[in-house]
Amino acid sequence: MLVKKHLYWYGYDNTERAISKLESKYVFNQEEKNKLLFSDLKVDPSSSAFIKKRIDIISYSEDYSALIKDIKKANLSIEGFKVEYFVFDGDTTVYSERLEKLRDIGYSIEGTPDYHQPTLTYALCLCEGIWCFGLVLKNNFDWYKHNQKPRSYSNSIGINIAKALVNIAAEGNKEKKLLDACCGVGTILLEACFAGNNIEGCDINWKICIDAKENLSHFNYSAKIHRSDIKDISTRFDAAIIDLPYNLLSSATDNDILHIIESTAEIADRLVIVSISDITTLIHKTGFRLSDYCSVSKKGKTSFARKIWVCDKES
Repeated sequence: MLVKKHLYWYGYDNTERAISKLESKYVFNQEEKNKLLFSDLKVDPSSSAFIKKRIDIISYSEDYSALIKDIKKANLSIEGFKVEYFVFDGDTTVYSERLEKLRDIGYSIEGTPDYHQPTLTYALCLCEGIWCFGLVLKNNFDWYKHNQKPRSYSNSIGINIAKALVNIAAEGNKEKKLLDACCGVGTILLEACFAGNNIEGCDINWKICIDAKENLSHFNYSAKIHRSDIKDISTRFDAAIIDLPYNLLSSATDNDILHIIESTAEIADRLVIVSISDITTLIHKTGFRLSDYCSVSKKGKTSFARKIWVCDKES
């Protein structure tokens, strides 16, 4: 197994499995496997809802004794450190042995450990027969605060999906210029701003635009919001996210939906579309190709599912 610079540990429930794999495909150019992914790309875990931890690999070996020797050679010196043992699929190491190995690591680092308020946290794990040791960065979940936004609607997209849509659209590149073409109260805008993405929003409903601006201001975020029909936007974008109206709080005919998709396709090179119905025919009418697709059901409501369509301009 080829070990890269970073090991990402994922966590999600069954309803989110497909979109988590789709996100990892576009951020890392590979799908996570068994909730683990090795990559040389350095990604902040908090930019994703599904990455729980990142381990920055310091040393690895198939031979545990050789790993300990390497750690000692590194002459690590830190006050207030902590070492955790992460158990992945296939690791049959019993609890008592895991404790012994943690002691081995602790004695190999210069400094006094602090298990309650560590300055740094190290990890030891066995992954596909390879012992890995490294520094841990955890998802801080600060973005959970967005659930307390002052303006919200019952049919608003969940923040886990919103974060994934941003990553899929931008392919993990913060420099790409994004558009949230039907921004609503700004759920997607909030996640993009939190992660440092370059994004603008658009909605034809003036009241909703006011609500979106209030939500952004509440968290001290800044993003341009166009109160406009999408056809009147002339700025070009690298990618656009379209969370189509569901006829719950806003009415939209098939012609309205086609208008939104076709107008957005005129100003963006990639479309990431969310719908609750099959829009394959509408996508083909734009001249875009369907690159990827997945479905995300709502927890406890398997009859309701959001369909995610990734579309790219034909070259």
